[in-house]
Amino acid sequence: MEDDRFHYPPELFSQLVDAIPLLCKSKKDTLLFFRGAGMSASMMFEVEEAFNADRNALNKFEMTRRLLTRLNELGDGALKVRRELVRRVVEFEDFTRCWESDVLKAKGLVAEIRHTVQVKDSFTRMNQAREQAEDTLKAERERQRQAQLVQARARRERIAGAKTRLFAVFAETDPHRRGKALEGALNGLFAAYEILVEEDFRRIADDGGVMEQIDGVIEVNDETFLVEMKWWSSAMGPAELAQHMSRTLLRPGVCGLFISNSGYTPAALDACRDFLQHRLLVLCTLQEIVALLEREDDLVGFIRAKARAAKLHKKPFKEMLSAADLQPVR
Repeated sequence: MEDDRFHYPPELFSQLVDAIPLLCKSKKDTLLFFRGAGMSASMMFEVEEAFNADRNALNKFEMTRRLLTRLNELGDGALKVRRELVRRVVEFEDFTRCWESDVLKAKGLVAEIRHTVQVKDSFTRMNQAREQAEDTLKAERERQRQAQLVQARARRERIAGAKTRLFAVFAETDPHRRGKALEGALNGLFAAYEILVEEDFRRIADDGGVMEQIDGVIEVNDETFLVEMKWWSSAMGPAELAQHMSRTLLRPGVCGLFISNSGYTPAALDACRDFLQHRLLVLCTLQEIVALLEREDDLVGFIRAKARAAKLHKKPFKEMLSAADLQPVR
Protein backbone atom coordinates (compact mmCIF):
# COMPACT_ATOMS: atom_id res chain seq x y z
CA MET A 1 0.00 0.00 0.00
CA GLU A 2 1.40 3.37 -1.06
CA ASP A 3 2.39 5.69 1.78
CA ASP A 4 0.01 8.66 1.92
CA ARG A 5 2.97 10.95 2.59
CA PHE A 6 4.27 10.48 -0.99
CA HIS A 7 2.78 13.34 -2.97
CA TYR A 8 4.51 12.97 -6.35
CA PRO A 9 2.53 10.40 -8.37
CA PRO A 10 4.74 7.57 -9.66
CA GLU A 11 4.52 8.72 -13.30
CA LEU A 12 5.54 12.29 -12.50
CA PHE A 13 8.24 11.09 -10.10
CA SER A 14 9.86 8.97 -12.85
CA GLN A 15 9.62 11.78 -15.39
CA LEU A 16 11.34 14.22 -13.01
CA VAL A 17 14.10 11.70 -12.30
CA ASP A 18 14.72 11.42 -16.05
CA ALA A 19 14.40 15.13 -16.89
CA ILE A 20 16.19 17.09 -14.16
CA PRO A 21 19.63 15.52 -14.76
CA LEU A 22 19.34 16.45 -18.46
CA LEU A 23 18.57 20.08 -17.58
CA CYS A 24 21.76 20.34 -15.51
CA LYS A 25 25.22 19.85 -17.05
CA SER A 26 26.98 18.90 -13.84
CA LYS A 27 26.26 17.24 -10.52
CA LYS A 28 26.87 20.58 -8.85
CA ASP A 29 24.30 22.20 -11.16
CA THR A 30 21.86 19.49 -10.14
CA LEU A 31 22.32 20.33 -6.47
CA LEU A 32 21.89 24.04 -7.26
CA PHE A 33 18.69 23.26 -9.17
CA PHE A 34 17.18 21.68 -6.06
CA ARG A 35 18.54 24.36 -3.76
CA GLY A 36 17.04 27.01 -6.04
CA ALA A 37 13.64 25.34 -5.65
CA GLY A 38 13.89 25.88 -1.90
CA MET A 39 15.41 22.68 -0.53
CA SER A 40 17.25 23.44 2.70
CA ALA A 41 20.65 22.15 3.69
CA SER A 42 19.04 19.73 6.14
CA MET A 43 16.86 18.28 3.38
CA MET A 44 19.87 17.78 1.11
CA PHE A 45 22.36 16.78 3.81
CA GLU A 46 22.76 13.07 2.97
CA VAL A 47 23.15 13.63 -0.77
CA GLU A 48 25.53 16.58 -0.39
CA GLU A 49 27.57 14.68 2.18
CA ALA A 50 27.91 11.73 -0.20
CA PHE A 51 28.82 14.10 -3.04
CA ASN A 52 31.48 15.91 -1.00
CA ALA A 53 32.97 12.63 0.23
CA ASP A 54 33.20 11.09 -3.24
CA ARG A 55 32.06 13.01 -6.31
CA ASN A 56 31.89 9.79 -8.29
CA ALA A 57 29.77 7.91 -5.75
CA LEU A 58 26.46 9.17 -7.19
CA ASN A 59 25.52 10.15 -10.72
CA LYS A 60 23.07 12.94 -11.49
CA PHE A 61 20.13 10.53 -11.86
CA GLU A 62 20.75 8.84 -8.50
CA MET A 63 21.18 12.23 -6.82
CA THR A 64 17.88 13.40 -8.31
CA ARG A 65 16.07 10.21 -7.25
CA ARG A 66 17.30 10.49 -3.66
CA LEU A 67 16.42 14.18 -3.39
CA LEU A 68 12.92 13.65 -4.84
CA THR A 69 12.38 10.70 -2.50
CA ARG A 70 13.43 12.89 0.43
CA LEU A 71 10.90 15.55 -0.63
CA ASN A 72 8.14 12.96 -0.75
CA GLU A 73 9.11 11.62 2.67
CA LEU A 74 8.77 15.08 4.19
CA GLY A 75 5.06 15.14 3.32
CA ASP A 76 3.22 18.44 3.67
CA GLY A 77 6.31 20.08 5.13
CA ALA A 78 7.93 20.06 1.68
CA LEU A 79 4.81 20.81 -0.36
CA LYS A 80 6.01 24.30 -1.33
CA VAL A 81 9.39 22.95 -2.50
CA ARG A 82 7.79 20.15 -4.53
CA ARG A 83 5.50 22.61 -6.29
CA GLU A 84 8.36 25.01 -6.99
CA LEU A 85 10.50 22.20 -8.36
CA VAL A 86 7.78 21.17 -10.80
CA ARG A 87 7.21 24.81 -11.79
CA ARG A 88 10.93 25.24 -12.58
CA VAL A 89 10.85 22.16 -14.81
CA VAL A 90 7.65 22.97 -16.76
CA GLU A 91 8.80 26.58 -17.28
CA PHE A 92 12.32 25.56 -18.34
CA GLU A 93 13.13 27.14 -21.74
CA ASP A 94 16.90 27.76 -21.90
CA PHE A 95 18.00 24.39 -23.29
CA THR A 96 21.38 25.89 -24.25
CA ARG A 97 22.35 25.11 -20.65
CA CYS A 98 22.01 21.39 -21.42
CA TRP A 99 24.54 19.14 -23.11
CA GLU A 100 23.91 19.35 -26.86
CA SER A 101 23.30 15.61 -27.06
CA ASP A 102 20.61 15.89 -24.35
CA VAL A 103 18.63 18.86 -25.78
CA LEU A 104 16.02 16.95 -27.81
CA LYS A 105 15.45 14.36 -25.09
CA ALA A 106 15.25 17.11 -22.46
CA LYS A 107 12.67 19.03 -24.52
CA GLY A 108 10.63 15.87 -24.95
CA LEU A 109 10.69 15.07 -21.25
CA VAL A 110 9.75 18.65 -20.28
CA ALA A 111 6.82 18.47 -22.73
CA GLU A 112 5.70 15.17 -21.18
CA ILE A 113 5.92 16.65 -17.69
CA ARG A 114 3.89 19.67 -18.79
CA HIS A 115 1.21 17.33 -20.14
CA THR A 116 1.23 15.23 -16.96
CA VAL A 117 0.94 18.33 -14.78
CA GLN A 118 -1.91 19.71 -16.91
CA VAL A 119 -3.80 16.42 -16.64
CA LYS A 120 -3.08 16.26 -12.92
CA ASP A 121 -4.20 19.86 -12.43
CA SER A 122 -7.38 19.22 -14.44
CA PHE A 123 -8.07 16.11 -12.38
CA THR A 124 -7.40 18.06 -9.20
CA ARG A 125 -9.74 20.83 -10.29
CA MET A 126 -12.43 18.29 -11.14
CA ASN A 127 -11.96 16.65 -7.76
CA GLN A 128 -12.08 20.01 -6.03
CA ALA A 129 -15.25 20.93 -7.95
CA ARG A 130 -16.78 17.56 -7.08
CA GLU A 131 -15.80 17.88 -3.42
CA GLN A 132 -17.12 21.44 -3.35
CA ALA A 133 -20.41 20.27 -4.88
CA GLU A 134 -20.61 17.43 -2.35
CA ASP A 135 -19.88 19.83 0.51
CA THR A 136 -22.54 22.20 -0.80
CA LEU A 137 -25.02 19.32 -1.08
CA LYS A 138 -24.18 18.12 2.43
CA ALA A 139 -24.58 21.64 3.78
CA GLU A 140 -27.93 22.00 2.01
CA ARG A 141 -29.11 18.64 3.32
CA GLU A 142 -28.05 19.63 6.83
CA ARG A 143 -29.82 22.98 6.44
CA GLN A 144 -32.97 21.18 5.29
CA ARG A 145 -32.69 18.69 8.14
CA GLN A 146 -32.35 21.48 10.67
CA ALA A 147 -35.28 23.33 9.09
CA GLN A 148 -37.37 20.15 9.26
CA LEU A 149 -36.44 19.70 12.92
CA VAL A 150 -37.46 23.29 13.65
CA GLN A 151 -40.73 22.82 11.76
CA ALA A 152 -41.44 19.51 13.51
CA ARG A 153 -40.73 21.07 16.90
CA ALA A 154 -42.97 24.05 16.12
CA ARG A 155 -45.71 21.68 14.94
CA ARG A 156 -45.47 19.61 18.14
CA GLU A 157 -45.71 22.80 20.18
CA ARG A 158 -48.78 23.95 18.22
CA ILE A 159 -50.46 20.57 18.70
CA ALA A 160 -49.63 20.58 22.41
CA GLY A 161 -51.15 24.06 22.75
CA ALA A 162 -54.28 22.99 20.85
CA LYS A 163 -54.54 19.89 23.03
CA THR A 164 -54.39 22.01 26.20
CA ARG A 165 -57.03 24.33 24.81
CA LEU A 166 -59.32 21.43 23.93
CA PHE A 167 -58.97 19.75 27.31
CA ALA A 168 -59.83 23.06 28.97
CA VAL A 169 -63.26 22.92 27.31
CA PHE A 170 -64.27 20.08 29.63
CA ALA A 171 -64.01 22.45 32.61
CA GLU A 172 -66.52 24.94 31.11
CA THR A 173 -70.00 24.64 32.67
CA ASP A 174 -71.92 27.23 30.64
CA PRO A 175 -73.39 25.38 27.59
CA HIS A 176 -73.16 28.37 25.21
CA ARG A 177 -69.59 29.30 26.13
CA ARG A 178 -68.62 25.62 26.07
CA GLY A 179 -70.02 25.24 22.53
CA LYS A 180 -68.04 28.25 21.26
CA ALA A 181 -64.94 27.11 23.12
CA LEU A 182 -65.23 23.64 21.55
CA GLU A 183 -65.50 25.16 18.10
CA GLY A 184 -62.41 27.30 18.63
CA ALA A 185 -60.41 24.48 20.23
CA LEU A 186 -61.10 22.00 17.44
CA ASN A 187 -60.36 24.56 14.74
CA GLY A 188 -57.12 25.30 16.57
CA LEU A 189 -56.35 21.59 16.46
CA PHE A 190 -57.04 21.42 12.72
CA ALA A 191 -54.80 24.45 12.22
CA ALA A 192 -52.00 22.82 14.22
CA TYR A 193 -52.16 19.86 11.84
CA GLU A 194 -52.21 22.31 8.90
CA ILE A 195 -55.53 21.07 7.48
CA LEU A 196 -57.76 24.00 8.42
CA VAL A 197 -59.05 25.99 5.44
CA GLU A 198 -61.41 28.35 7.23
CA GLU A 199 -62.97 28.59 10.66
CA ASP A 200 -66.41 29.92 11.59
CA PHE A 201 -67.37 30.09 7.90
CA ARG A 202 -70.39 32.32 7.23
CA ARG A 203 -72.47 32.98 4.13
CA ILE A 204 -73.85 36.52 4.21
CA ALA A 205 -77.13 37.59 2.56
CA ASP A 206 -77.47 40.74 0.45
CA ASP A 207 -79.04 42.55 3.39
CA GLY A 208 -76.04 41.73 5.59
CA GLY A 209 -77.73 38.98 7.58
CA VAL A 210 -76.10 35.61 8.21
CA MET A 211 -77.74 33.05 5.90
CA GLU A 212 -75.58 30.15 6.97
CA GLN A 213 -72.84 29.46 9.53
CA ILE A 214 -70.46 26.51 9.42
CA ASP A 215 -68.14 25.71 12.31
CA GLY A 216 -65.11 25.05 10.09
CA VAL A 217 -63.74 23.87 6.74
CA ILE A 218 -60.81 21.47 6.41
CA GLU A 219 -59.00 19.67 3.59
CA VAL A 220 -57.68 16.10 3.79
CA ASN A 221 -56.50 14.05 0.78
CA ASP A 222 -57.63 16.84 -1.56
CA GLU A 223 -61.16 16.50 -0.22
CA THR A 224 -62.95 19.45 1.37
CA PHE A 225 -64.96 18.76 4.51
CA LEU A 226 -67.57 21.03 6.08
CA VAL A 227 -67.19 20.53 9.83
CA GLU A 228 -69.99 20.68 12.39
CA MET A 229 -69.33 20.34 16.14
CA LYS A 230 -71.93 19.70 18.84
CA TRP A 231 -71.74 19.28 22.60
CA TRP A 232 -75.12 17.95 23.64
CA SER A 233 -76.26 15.92 26.59
CA SER A 234 -78.04 13.38 24.36
CA ALA A 235 -77.02 11.41 21.28
CA MET A 236 -77.41 13.05 17.87
CA GLY A 237 -80.47 11.89 15.93
CA PRO A 238 -81.36 12.17 12.22
CA ALA A 239 -82.94 15.60 12.67
CA GLU A 240 -79.76 17.06 14.20
CA LEU A 241 -77.68 15.75 11.26
CA ALA A 242 -80.12 16.72 8.50
CA GLN A 243 -79.02 20.36 8.25
CA HIS A 244 -75.36 19.38 7.88
CA MET A 245 -76.27 16.87 5.16
CA SER A 246 -78.16 19.60 3.28
CA ARG A 247 -75.19 21.96 3.46
CA THR A 248 -72.90 19.40 1.84
CA LEU A 249 -75.41 18.64 -0.92
CA LEU A 250 -75.63 22.34 -1.79
CA ARG A 251 -71.89 22.37 -2.54
CA PRO A 252 -70.69 20.10 -5.38
CA GLY A 253 -67.89 17.74 -4.37
CA VAL A 254 -67.88 18.82 -0.73
CA CYS A 255 -67.90 16.21 2.07
CA GLY A 256 -69.18 16.39 5.63
CA LEU A 257 -67.52 15.81 9.02
CA PHE A 258 -69.69 15.79 12.14
CA ILE A 259 -68.14 15.78 15.63
CA SER A 260 -70.37 15.00 18.60
CA ASN A 261 -69.69 14.83 22.31
CA SER A 262 -72.63 12.53 22.96
CA GLY A 263 -72.52 9.99 20.12
CA TYR A 264 -75.24 9.08 17.61
CA THR A 265 -78.55 7.21 17.71
CA PRO A 266 -79.05 4.05 15.60
CA ALA A 267 -81.55 5.98 13.47
CA ALA A 268 -78.91 8.67 12.80
CA LEU A 269 -76.41 6.03 11.72
CA ASP A 270 -78.96 4.49 9.34
CA ALA A 271 -79.75 7.90 7.84
CA CYS A 272 -76.04 8.66 7.34
CA ARG A 273 -75.44 5.26 5.77
CA ASP A 274 -78.18 5.99 3.21
CA PHE A 275 -76.73 9.46 2.65
CA LEU A 276 -73.41 7.93 1.57
CA GLN A 277 -75.06 7.17 -1.76
CA HIS A 278 -75.01 10.90 -2.45
CA ARG A 279 -72.03 12.32 -0.59
CA LEU A 280 -69.27 11.32 1.80
CA LEU A 281 -70.20 11.97 5.45
CA VAL A 282 -67.90 11.03 8.33
CA LEU A 283 -69.13 10.86 11.91
CA CYS A 284 -66.75 11.30 14.82
CA THR A 285 -66.93 11.66 18.60
CA LEU A 286 -64.98 14.03 20.80
CA GLN A 287 -63.85 11.02 22.82
CA GLU A 288 -62.07 9.63 19.73
CA ILE A 289 -60.15 12.88 19.28
CA VAL A 290 -59.18 13.00 22.96
CA ALA A 291 -57.93 9.39 22.75
CA LEU A 292 -55.94 10.30 19.63
CA LEU A 293 -54.28 13.25 21.38
CA GLU A 294 -53.48 11.21 24.48
CA ARG A 295 -51.60 8.64 22.41
CA GLU A 296 -50.05 11.44 20.32
CA ASP A 297 -51.33 10.00 17.05
CA ASP A 298 -51.86 11.66 13.67
CA LEU A 299 -55.16 13.52 13.17
CA VAL A 300 -54.79 13.47 9.38
CA GLY A 301 -54.36 9.69 9.33
CA PHE A 302 -57.33 9.40 11.66
CA ILE A 303 -59.63 11.31 9.30
CA ARG A 304 -58.33 9.35 6.31
CA ALA A 305 -59.13 6.06 8.08
CA LYS A 306 -62.63 7.29 8.99
CA ALA A 307 -63.26 8.40 5.40
CA ARG A 308 -61.99 5.07 4.04
CA ALA A 309 -64.38 3.14 6.29
CA ALA A 310 -67.29 5.30 5.11
CA LYS A 311 -66.41 5.01 1.41
CA LEU A 312 -65.49 1.35 1.16
CA HIS A 313 -67.56 -0.29 3.90
CA LYS A 314 -70.55 2.07 4.17
CA LYS A 315 -69.66 2.81 7.79
CA PRO A 316 -70.05 6.55 8.39
CA PHE A 317 -69.21 5.95 12.03
CA LYS A 318 -66.45 3.44 12.71
CA GLU A 319 -65.34 4.18 16.25
CA MET A 320 -61.56 4.52 16.52
CA LEU A 321 -60.32 4.79 20.09
CA SER A 322 -56.92 3.11 19.57
CA ALA A 323 -54.19 2.95 16.92
CA ALA A 324 -55.34 -0.57 16.01
CA ASP A 325 -58.78 0.78 15.11
CA LEU A 326 -57.21 2.88 12.35
CA GLN A 327 -56.29 -0.24 10.39
CA PRO A 328 -58.44 -1.00 7.31
CA VAL A 329 -61.78 -2.66 8.03
CA ARG A 330 -61.80 -6.41 7.33
